[in-house]
Amino acid sequence: MRIYISLIVIATIVLGAVLFIFKDETLQKSASNQTSTGVQSYQLSNGMKILVLENHRAPVVVSQVWYKVGGSYEHDGITGVSHVLEHMMFKGTPRHPSGEFSEIIAANGGKENAFTSKDYTAYFQRISSDKLPICIEMEADRMVNLSLEEDEFIKEVEVVKEERRLRTDDKPTSLTFERFNAAAYANSPYRRPIIGWMEDLDSMSIDDLRHWYRTWYAPNNATLVVVGDVSADDVFSLAKQYFGPLSAVELPATKPRYEAEQYGTQRISVQLPAKIPTLIMGYKTPVLKSAVSEKSVEKWEVYALEVLSGLLDGGESARLTRNLVRGKQLVTSVGASYNPYALHEGLFVFSAIPAGDHAIDVLEFAIKEEIKAIQDNPPAQDELDRVIAQVVAGNVYEQDSSFYQAMQIGILETVGLGWQTKDEYIEQVKAVTAEQVQQVAIKYFTAKNLTVAVLDPLPIEQKKTPASSGKPVAGGRHGQ
Repeated sequence: MRIYISLIVIATIVLGAVLFIFKDETLQKSASNQTSTGVQSYQLSNGMKILVLENHRAPVVVSQVWYKVGGSYEHDGITGVSHVLEHMMFKGTPRHPSGEFSEIIAANGGKENAFTSKDYTAYFQRISSDKLPICIEMEADRMVNLSLEEDEFIKEVEVVKEERRLRTDDKPTSLTFERFNAAAYANSPYRRPIIGWMEDLDSMSIDDLRHWYRTWYAPNNATLVVVGDVSADDVFSLAKQYFGPLSAVELPATKPRYEAEQYGTQRISVQLPAKIPTLIMGYKTPVLKSAVSEKSVEKWEVYALEVLSGLLDGGESARLTRNLVRGKQLVTSVGASYNPYALHEGLFVFSAIPAGDHAIDVLEFAIKEEIKAIQDNPPAQDELDRVIAQVVAGNVYEQDSSFYQAMQIGILETVGLGWQTKDEYIEQVKAVTAEQVQQVAIKYFTAKNLTVAVLDPLPIEQKKTPASSGKPVAGGRHGQ
């Protein structure tokens, strides 16, 4: 599940549609229109990309529309606007009034949802393949015809604020992670929360949303990804029929967003009422996009970091669990995470919860000892082979999910890596050597790249639950 995702709304109404198939000069076939894994690509004359992966094992389809806009596109003062707009995308157009989108999808046996990330916003449906025209028609409609009524906005922004209270402000670990991100990055847009600062949500206006919608929601800033029991040519023609008439817009020019150099370990303490302390550690690391745009980063380094993540936290046999949970019994849980597919430089993050009365600084020292062990000695070949096999197997198993396949294609295309990158993952991971794993641990796991955040628990006051919580939460799509 994503961090900020709306709950699925189900209702009933029926709509039918018929495939309308035609081709003309406005449907431009890509010169490289199919990869070894079967992705076929077209581009409409208005700039919208269409990516299709046929999978005929079951008569279902996953349809996703991806927009190149998310939390990292925002600036101070309007944080959270991308997420609020995601909620408002279900509040109707003149053709399909508020709530009708979800009702129509449900009445046709489908499910729909949406999510906002730092680098993109996406809307998706799972539905019988013969109902795909319904999804395409309604997505094209709300791409340019969203009503954005002020009364709906006033209610929905209150929903988002309540989400923030429930999922961040009232959850000590979530609030600690949010402050960790804000401290780790000096000038990267990743320092801002996707859901937005409460102060910005308080001051947000319907005009902010209208400007954001007109700026970023357009066919030349979107990609349609369809995976399932469909004919690629039929999908391309459907896209031409519904998205083809929409006009492109002039998108704002974006400048490079390089994180400022860090000059030493950064530390923060978050003191909140909580039951147990938590440790979060993050080292600044490159992503695959860095290898494309920066001469100081090699592509193999990113895949070596991916393997390193599996070495440290790839199941019960991984080093962190084996040594710190079962071995030394210092922690009740420990993990490591790394995302190679971000738009900007990211973090290799460790998190841990102590067992018993072990101090947080003991946990930090123990994790650093595991890092140092790799820096001093590359992993043995048999351990590396096992980890690589696990990483590859995980990727292969995920291909059984049409939804995951669509997600992977959409992410790669939207962050500017290109959907073709999907085809190289397994071979790149298999090519990683033990020495390369050691080299990236030495290069990036340094004190000047490190930020440490500690949740320092305060006593939890025992309060009686009030008979009434007061003002009810406004209606709308819930979740983040």
